[in-house]
Amino acid sequence: MMYFATLLAQDLAATPDLALEISQNLLTTNNVWMMLSTALVFIMHLGFAGVETGFGQAKNTVNIMFKNTITPIIGIVSYALVGFYLMYPGFEVPGWFSFDSAGWNMFWFSPADADVTSGYADGGYTYWTDFLFQAMFAATAATIVSGAIAERVKISAYLIFTLLFVGLVYPLIGSWKWGGGALDDMGFYDFAGSTLVHSVGGWGALAGVILVGPRIGKYVNGKTVEKPGASVPLAVIGVFLLWLGWFGFNGGSVLSADPALVSSVLVITSLGACAGGLGGFFTAYFTFKRLDLGMLLNGILAGLVGITAGADVFTPAAALLIGFVAGILVVLSAVFLDKLRLDDVVGAVSVHLTCGVWGTLAVGIFSTNPDHSFLAQLIGVAVCGAMAFGSAFLIFYILKVTMGIRVSEEHEKSGLDSHEHGIRGYTIVYDE
Repeated sequence: MMYFATLLAQDLAATPDLALEISQNLLTTNNVWMMLSTALVFIMHLGFAGVETGFGQAKNTVNIMFKNTITPIIGIVSYALVGFYLMYPGFEVPGWFSFDSAGWNMFWFSPADADVTSGYADGGYTYWTDFLFQAMFAATAATIVSGAIAERVKISAYLIFTLLFVGLVYPLIGSWKWGGGALDDMGFYDFAGSTLVHSVGGWGALAGVILVGPRIGKYVNGKTVEKPGASVPLAVIGVFLLWLGWFGFNGGSVLSADPALVSSVLVITSLGACAGGLGGFFTAYFTFKRLDLGMLLNGILAGLVGITAGADVFTPAAALLIGFVAGILVVLSAVFLDKLRLDDVVGAVSVHLTCGVWGTLAVGIFSTNPDHSFLAQLIGVAVCGAMAFGSAFLIFYILKVTMGIRVSEEHEKSGLDSHEHGIRGYTIVYDE
């Protein structure tokens, strides 16, 4: 890319045909990387499915897989219907609310070969690639909620919540920063979504956990009862798929194929993940006196979430520290939630909310950009948190008092697979 840029500077006036060719090559290169990143973020849904199913009980395997399969479907469609245009409304003056009806018309009523790429994203990638990349982020925010309230929430209530949260709440909050709204104007920074994706999903998960209540038998006589997961290997596979997907999540957020910046972001991302794993491992060992695989896995995810807000402005040394602290926090947060009798099946609140907040605030402490301030980061965390938690709580509460959000005691005890889906996730058939 630097070679192309040099040629363009030298020969732009003399050889306009060469300049056009270089411009097209840059567009193609950037767009291919963005499409690859989109695919990597998409595979994260399989990672979430693996983690949630692995940590969940065997009797709810199909139920958990069903939710993780339909979540990206609802997320992408609802984002296409309205979310994309709430999130990127084209604020004439930075503010809190706007809507771009012209963009909506261009999406739905333009042919696939319509000229919607000229000058779009400074010629870096196409309109269609932009939509799909952003839609994957939107669906991820809803998936975070799924794991926290697994094993006792009604499918119908979850689907309605997902439709509203992804279609309306997430994109509105995202517009305040990524859409050029009020938070962006005040200097708030979130490179790839520690707050705008992860803590927004985490706040939604917390609201759900509070209102749906703990699983039957989870807290007895002041003690926390462990409920063994269905498949430890599947949980491990899920975490590695998420780590792989994060290369697209953060690397694609560069919004170009810039070789120096993309490679730097991927290094910072991996260092954060490794340090988070170490933080979770050591903290769990000193807390529980055992080599806790679950906390090692969640520590990796915690480091990834923590590093995401500033992966382009952190040094490698800072990435190690931020990730390690995230690994510590995820263990302490999980212990604290259990003391409050808040039952989070996979630790989604601890991973995505606690560490999302930490990573966003860390930008104000460790960023190499002097324009980033701790106060702006704190304001952004508070504003996004209030909106995400308040909206999620309201949606869940309305669903609770109208249609109910929790399955019956009988169904919960015997498992949701046979009652809601008619099949089991693990079935051994013996030939007669």
